[in-house]
Amino acid sequence: MADFSVKPTLAGAKVVLRPFEEADFPAIRRALQDPETVRLTGSVQPAWDDVFEKRMREWYETRNLQTDRLDLAVVDRATGGWAGEVVFNEVDERNAACNFRVLLGPDARDRGLGSEAIRLFVAYGFEQLALHRIALEVYAFNPRARRVYEKVGFRPEGVLRDAIRTGDGWADSTVMAILAPDWAQVQQG
Repeated sequence: MADFSVKPTLAGAKVVLRPFEEADFPAIRRALQDPETVRLTGSVQPAWDDVFEKRMREWYETRNLQTDRLDLAVVDRATGGWAGEVVFNEVDERNAACNFRVLLGPDARDRGLGSEAIRLFVAYGFEQLALHRIALEVYAFNPRARRVYEKVGFRPEGVLRDAIRTGDGWADSTVMAILAPDWAQVQQG
């Protein structure tokens, strides 16, 4: 079984994945208030008030205590600042499977930080946690993310039609997954 109680630090050339720190919160706030971040993740833009701010702080302050999921901050090595987050959740222990999600703040886009963060995290999932399957969903209006997932080795498995309501109507969501044998194949080149 994957041990999500361990919160590792994983280092790459461009990013470091590590447990959340209190100093991350101003950058998290900026990302969660960014309309493009909200749109790409399919989130609902909240009314940001003191109550919501308190809830968000409490949420992030408890991420390092969770044993049923793994949430890590993505830190930009160039700036030392929080750039996003990667998450394994919705764990299926019997089948060594889990869901994956990623959020990148506005300053982290189009710089290769997400690609490296995803590779590091997926490698940890297969090589250290002994996962067999990592799955995600990507919205049709986010082709940039889909290309990154495909480069890492995720494969499309199906389409959830009209899965999310947008300001322009409805959008599909593609279910994608990578299996341990797929990852081994990606690693061989």
